[in-house]
Amino acid sequence: MTQSTLSEVKDAVTPRATLLVIGVVALQLLFIASYVGALHDPKPKDVPFGVVAPRAAAGQAVTRLERLPGSPLDPRAVADEATARKQILDRDIDGALLVDPAGTTDTLLVASGGGTVLATTLENLTSALERAQGRTVRTVDVAPASPRDFDGLSSFYLVVGWCVGGYLCASILAISTGARPANPSRAAIRLGAMALVSVVGGLGGAVIVGPILDALPGSVVALWWLGALITFAVGAATLALQGIFGIVGIGLAILLVVVLGNPSAGGAFPLPMLPPFWNAIGPALPPGAGTWAARSIAYFRGNDMTASLLVLGAWALAGIVITLLAAGLRKQKPPAAARE
Repeated sequence: MTQSTLSEVKDAVTPRATLLVIGVVALQLLFIASYVGALHDPKPKDVPFGVVAPRAAAGQAVTRLERLPGSPLDPRAVADEATARKQILDRDIDGALLVDPAGTTDTLLVASGGGTVLATTLENLTSALERAQGRTVRTVDVAPASPRDFDGLSSFYLVVGWCVGGYLCASILAISTGARPANPSRAAIRLGAMALVSVVGGLGGAVIVGPILDALPGSVVALWWLGALITFAVGAATLALQGIFGIVGIGLAILLVVVLGNPSAGGAFPLPMLPPFWNAIGPALPPGAGTWAARSIAYFRGNDMTASLLVLGAWALAGIVITLLAAGLRKQKPPAAARE
């Protein structure tokens, strides 16, 4: 190898490049570990579940369900069928068993719009339990997933698309003129561009899954503004991370949204079927909050969205504030030559 070749290799393999490559490998391995770790062995755990039965029978049924191995259900007595249906639509419980004291066939209420896998799991679990008692069960879906929404995944994929648009747009805005904005004015321009892209992307996603593909029911307008909020929240957070850490901020955004956010979002498997760590962090990250809100719009009359919208709003607000502060502090910091 010639001296010039060695010099070229040395110039190419700089400490900064080496660190970036190591960071990419770390993200790769974390991606594998997070997705396989969260999704390889789904099991229901403490699924909110109602029991409708006469007082004595209700107590016995709740006790029997509480003692199931592995604690798959978190049962509680519910006054009547109407209350059970309301609690399911309000997303307070994921299913309910209506015990018929006069016969041997009970009724299971589920909501496949909240996740087909969870509804099927509840049906299998309840059927096995009823069979052991010499009874049978019929299933009624009170919030069915759309026939074109396979396994109830369309809302999750929609939110993933909005999240990808958010961090990719923010990354492009940063890379095109330097990862850290030179001043607050430029940071504000980036945030404004991000807001415009979010509105357009939110509308596009809502129209695609609604009128074009007919994959999700629900209000197109509500999905539009949800999509705009998700896209902007992820984009603003990415701009904030870039403002603090430079190009490394893009990797940190991917870590938060893709490596941690997507497996814990409750998309492929609803939250009660995820391991405890993923179940805990999912609602606090944009993919999880967005997926919950999208399903609420599509299948649950917009119920129980406040917490998710507050989470997304907090990400957006934090992104704005940190992006502007980072740019302001950078402007005030004297250049190296002046300090010398």
